[in-house]
Amino acid sequence: MKKILFIIILITGFALTGKAQDNVSLTMQYQKMMEKVLSRIPEVANSTSNKIMDFAKSLIGTRYRYASSNPERGFDCSGFVSYVYKQFGFSGARSSTDFANKGKTVKLADAKVGDVLVFTGSNAKVRRPGHVGIIYSIDEEGNIKFIHSSSGKAKGVTITDLEGYYKNRLLKAVTVVE
Repeated sequence: MKKILFIIILITGFALTGKAQDNVSLTMQYQKMMEKVLSRIPEVANSTSNKIMDFAKSLIGTRYRYASSNPERGFDCSGFVSYVYKQFGFSGARSSTDFANKGKTVKLADAKVGDVLVFTGSNAKVRRPGHVGIIYSIDEEGNIKFIHSSSGKAKGVTITDLEGYYKNRLLKAVTVVE
């Protein structure tokens, strides 16, 4: 009887050990699966920004036209930004002042691709909104490029580095897409 009891305990022990190992294995598989899912969150979160940038980039070369948000006629700066965002269901801002007042102000260091940059007009001493663009890229060193419709030498939709002339005119960055 003791031998049978011993064998039953031994078999049960092996069965439980096997189940424990299965549970450990399942737990490890679950952790790996969760890590994979969590690692994709920034990718999914950025997918809207990436789509917005792809669409905005498709408009490069569209000519500048004051007070227009029509790609066939041309864009002014806020017309371009509002047209791009409207294609993705975001509306409510049309002028540079509207963009400055809508959305959530973020520190430039915390800004991300797809955020709107609000600048002064051509006179940097007059510190009120007069130009807008969308952050197009941010490299590892934090250098920002933005896409906008410029009345300057580009005379239309172009990508520009945020430095010098534009950096001096920068008022703030705002998040439009959450």
